[in-house]
Amino acid sequence: MAFEGLSDKLGNVFKKLRGRGKLGEKDVKEAMREVKTALLEADVNFKVTKDFTANVTERCIGADVMSSLTPGQQVIDIVREELVKLLGGDPTLKPDAEAVMNPRVIEFSNKPPTIIMMCGLQGAGKTTHCAKLAKYLKAQNRRPLLVACDVYRPAAIDQLQIVGEKAGVKVFEQGQGNPVKIANEGIKFAKDHGHDIVIIDTAGRLHIDDTLMTELENIKKTTEPHEIMLVIDAMIGQDAVNTAKAFNERIELSGVILTKLDGDTRGGAALSVLGVTGKKIKFAGVGEKIDDLEPFRPEGMASRILGMGDVFGLIDKAKNAFDEKEQAALMKKFKKNAFDFNDMYTQFKQIEKMGSISGILGLMPGIAGKIKEEDIDEKALVRQKAIIESMTKAERERPSLIDAKRKRRIAAGSGTKVEYVNLLLKQLEQMQTLMKRFNKFGMGKKGKRGMRLPPGMGDDFGL
Repeated sequence: MAFEGLSDKLGNVFKKLRGRGKLGEKDVKEAMREVKTALLEADVNFKVTKDFTANVTERCIGADVMSSLTPGQQVIDIVREELVKLLGGDPTLKPDAEAVMNPRVIEFSNKPPTIIMMCGLQGAGKTTHCAKLAKYLKAQNRRPLLVACDVYRPAAIDQLQIVGEKAGVKVFEQGQGNPVKIANEGIKFAKDHGHDIVIIDTAGRLHIDDTLMTELENIKKTTEPHEIMLVIDAMIGQDAVNTAKAFNERIELSGVILTKLDGDTRGGAALSVLGVTGKKIKFAGVGEKIDDLEPFRPEGMASRILGMGDVFGLIDKAKNAFDEKEQAALMKKFKKNAFDFNDMYTQFKQIEKMGSISGILGLMPGIAGKIKEEDIDEKALVRQKAIIESMTKAERERPSLIDAKRKRRIAAGSGTKVEYVNLLLKQLEQMQTLMKRFNKFGMGKKGKRGMRLPPGMGDDFGL
């Protein structure tokens, strides 16, 4: 998971600071030396690291921090604010739910179509992210058109058509012709057929060369794009930042899409892009599915790095994963105490859409940073779904039918063990008990102030 190593090291630094009643200048400078080492090991650009730690040190060695009753926490707050700035955000702005849930990442043209030129080196995921961006915009009631201008790489046009079909978006292509002409013909097609966004998939190279840059300059000159986005691979660290700098110098980027930010990466590219290029990260690729693209939020990312979770990120994932009609139907069943394995299966499928379990836990304030990834069984959800799939219709609706013989059959059919079947039955029983307790204490009843937790419940969550 991105930033895991950095988060652990920063967590250790802050743990030491919290353990001290008062902080002196020497304490702060010692802590910042450790922070500097952690950032450099995470592959953050040296100048960016130097400026960051200097800013934090200057702010920390102030009377307010030194005389504070909780100096350690104040240092952490300052580090968070400086991280938000480093990632392109404004730490002085209070989180606004509407702005977070519906971020204005792309500046749309008043006169459609809005033209987005996508560029990048081969292997960064440029073509796939053209389709991911199209899917994201389509979900906002836009009508994007993908234009195939990568005419050199074998099967590039076929790849765009495949991912375009997955995204449910039309692809305009004219074979291996002149990419500048194809781009312009694509824009004309969009105007004639009511597409309000054009996403141009340009050619990539294994390395930056003059031929590539000249072609991109020509496409830019003739199409006059409203956005020029560079797709770069977070896994390649400082090379990603150097690539962004080189592209920006030739064609002046409007923003960056950072891919593979969910992978086992040190995260240095994310923390260095703005400082080196002056361009913000607009989107982050967080998985391989066509839906795995999200607006890059500096505030949320800074909180994740510091192990504080990201509640808005969690809400956004849930919003996209959970079907409102299915949730309404489930709530009715909850109130009737009629929750069965069919309902549990529906919940599992929706949770699965949110991504990995470790990723979800990493967004939860109070839990983020406290559970190690190796302690999480990512296969548990798959195993639980397989067990339910091995049940008959009657068994799903009436779990009381499942005796020892049926348990053995279900375990064999799901490729698991009887103990796992027992665990799932116990889990369902606990959920049914929970629903009964909620109903008993006024869940959804008229005249109540809302859902209340019965005495003793929620203790483990600090409620």
